Amino acid sequence: MSSAEICPECNQKYANTFYKWCKSCNLKRFQNDFNNWTSGNDKIDKFIQDAQLNTNYNRRVIEWIPYDRFKDVKQIGKGGFGTIHYARWIGRSIGGWDIKNQQWKRYRKEVEVALKKFDNFVNFNDVLNEMKIHFKTCTDNYSSIQFYGITQDPETHSYMMVLEYASDGNLREYLKINFNNIDWFQKLFNLRDLSHRLKNIHELDIVHQDFHPGNILSSNFKNYMYISDFGLSKLIGTNPNNPEKKNIVGVLPYIAPEVLSGDEEYTKAADVYSFGIIAYEIITGIPPYPDIPHDEDLAIKICNGLRPKIPFHTPKLITGMIMRCWDARVKHRPTFKELYDESGKYLNDYYYYLEKGKELYDESGKYLNDYYYYLEKGKNKDSEIGIQIKKAEEFSANQESTNTTTTTTTAPLNYQTHPQAIYTSRLLNYSKLPKPKNEENFERELEELTKSFSHINTNDDIDEF
Repeated sequence: MSSAEICPECNQKYANTFYKWCKSCNLKRFQNDFNNWTSGNDKIDKFIQDAQLNTNYNRRVIEWIPYDRFKDVKQIGKGGFGTIHYARWIGRSIGGWDIKNQQWKRYRKEVEVALKKFDNFVNFNDVLNEMKIHFKTCTDNYSSIQFYGITQDPETHSYMMVLEYASDGNLREYLKINFNNIDWFQKLFNLRDLSHRLKNIHELDIVHQDFHPGNILSSNFKNYMYISDFGLSKLIGTNPNNPEKKNIVGVLPYIAPEVLSGDEEYTKAADVYSFGIIAYEIITGIPPYPDIPHDEDLAIKICNGLRPKIPFHTPKLITGMIMRCWDARVKHRPTFKELYDESGKYLNDYYYYLEKGKELYDESGKYLNDYYYYLEKGKNKDSEIGIQIKKAEEFSANQESTNTTTTTTTAPLNYQTHPQAIYTSRLLNYSKLPKPKNEENFERELEELTKSFSHINTNDDIDEF
């Protein structure tokens, strides 16, 4: 064992040699500091302390951060149960221990962060539960945006999550502004990346329950996406008028019909339904049902099989994948593992890379990332997905050339949104909704699509990048 792997203070092997993280030494440092801070709430103190005592490297550290460490705080968003604020954190998350100066390393003087503040009516135990779920998905498999710590608004006394700031915003905002600059490679990449994140979350036996583009964040949508806002569908609690029926909370167009109707509890398959609607939005740039009220009448239509209309020139392989996700027959929907394999195959078939590099693991054997070295990359236009994308691109080019109102291909999308089309989470308890079913021709059309491409094997090994 080399000296670079050994902590010079205790002569024990580092838990993480890359960050020179000594678990035994740092555990004592955290413990010795427990009396120097408090959130004012025993449950939050214990949550932070447990995270610090069990961490093997710096990303798993969360802290109590006094509110006076933030400056330039301003509200930048509002959801169904709280607000999001931008701030600059004077400091930075812990990066390791500086042996020479006997203090925590903090690599920047300040960093941009987002402060998630919950409304006062939200039950504290539900807030704490969301924090725990977010922490688990962030640290166990990097599926959610980084969680730095917890603070408290001194005026309202509301606790706030301190999160990584996503400079590109959420997926809906990004699509509206940038859709005309998004090519098919990015669309396929985003579908694969999103299915990968949800696959990881489901492997932790967590279901999101409020999955929509407002909860998909990034600082660079061309490279990665993160999931946010866990547990919002549980915040209201039981329905006082019917304790046996759980309240339904979310954004109506993304909620699976069996959940709307009360036929089934929220399951992993309901997250898959939401993914199908989001995939439609990634492909078209248009949110579902923008021109009609999001009311009980729409809920009835969704239970009766209404779905967004996929443009006919969309590659049939993608159309089939989306339709399987929003099938009213719950057991016919794919898993996120299957969606990840399928979208990954389409991506690899369409856009190839040569020469794979090495995988990177931390000292505990935890997978961190891949390093790749590429000799060549390019489009494989002879693959089935490549042929279908080429036809879709030719159709779009013909549409643009004949549309005299088009002034630029880089302009933001322009669509009218009905004043009652609501894309934030809210309480949606509708009574006596019909039993979910598919529209009359849905199953025949899906069967024909499936038969057409049944020869394409999506279980091949997927090269991740």
